[in-house]
Amino acid sequence: MTKKRDYNEILDLKRTANPKENKKAYRKVALKYHPDKNPDNPEAEEKFKEAAEAYEVLGNAEKRQQYDHFGHEGVRDQAGRGPSMNMEDIFEQFSDIFGGTPFGSFFRGAQESKGTNLRIKLKLTLPEVAQGTEKKIKVKRHLPCKACGGNGALHGTSLAQCSNCQGTGKTYRVAHSLLGQVMTVVPCPTCQGAGKIIQTPCSTCNGEGKVYQEEVLSLKIPAGVSQGMQLSMAGKGNAPPHGGTPGDLIILIEEKEDDLFTREGNNLHYHLYISFIDAALGNDQEVPTLSGKAKIKLPPGTQNGKVLRLRGKGIKDIKDYTIGDQLVHIQIWVPQKLTKEEKTKLEALKNAPNFIPNPKKQKKSFFEKVKAFF
Repeated sequence: MTKKRDYNEILDLKRTANPKENKKAYRKVALKYHPDKNPDNPEAEEKFKEAAEAYEVLGNAEKRQQYDHFGHEGVRDQAGRGPSMNMEDIFEQFSDIFGGTPFGSFFRGAQESKGTNLRIKLKLTLPEVAQGTEKKIKVKRHLPCKACGGNGALHGTSLAQCSNCQGTGKTYRVAHSLLGQVMTVVPCPTCQGAGKIIQTPCSTCNGEGKVYQEEVLSLKIPAGVSQGMQLSMAGKGNAPPHGGTPGDLIILIEEKEDDLFTREGNNLHYHLYISFIDAALGNDQEVPTLSGKAKIKLPPGTQNGKVLRLRGKGIKDIKDYTIGDQLVHIQIWVPQKLTKEEKTKLEALKNAPNFIPNPKKQKKSFFEKVKAFF
């Protein structure tokens, strides 16, 4: 079991702090780790809950006294459970603390509603990954209805003000907390926070304010993306009902397998097959790269498995724009079928001193003679 941190330490408080100091300290920590300020950050969410739990104890005189005397054991219930907070409890009980801040509204009303995100997979070739590319992609998504302008009402008709919330899109409810009665703001259940009521629904979208259509989008892919990377196009997801901000389009990158190269980070690997004669004598070889052909020099006596490096012939790093290398792996190809004449020539060389594996004694002059046999 993870040991709980000291509540005073969580809020950076002295044990002699008064209620006003408690509230000020909690507000500072809570705003730092507020979900609206730290979206999709589990660590921040846990610290936000931890701060609320600390304030629930330190902000209550009786609980604080028990905590000061007995620590965490002093604030456990009869079942032995300590205080714990979920997001709903926090925003219900402490909404007065967040109310005056830019992050005070945990929900978004109709004017601030946002549509859902869309996710697609996009397969790219290695050259496209290395050089960057622009793709035309077809996406089916909810778009604002053009017939009604996205408000869901039949063209030419008006929206009526919601009588339940008087057009504000919000209603209020009172909750009891350790601070006493706290009034919280919630979306109006009658108009779902829109503040308006559709009297005559649009015949095109049936009052939804959105239609499901296919759209062609132009997507620019920067050089250096990699398998599993996610790109985002803001506002290219689904439109919400009755107006608001569309969600985002999330593009998951997948790399197609390449016939010539294998990618490892920003480096590329290429296997070059050569004959044992070329390996013995050495020569110049031409190898493919993503930017065209390149020449490499094989020294005499090149061994199988040797790796040659072509600097700057790899993939550009998407973050710092450094470029990886291309590593050329030498593979000596051994013929599987030989003619009678070829076998005779090789048998004649089989027991020659320089054909016995001993790299230190290899001599170029001997292998020049070998070339004459073929």
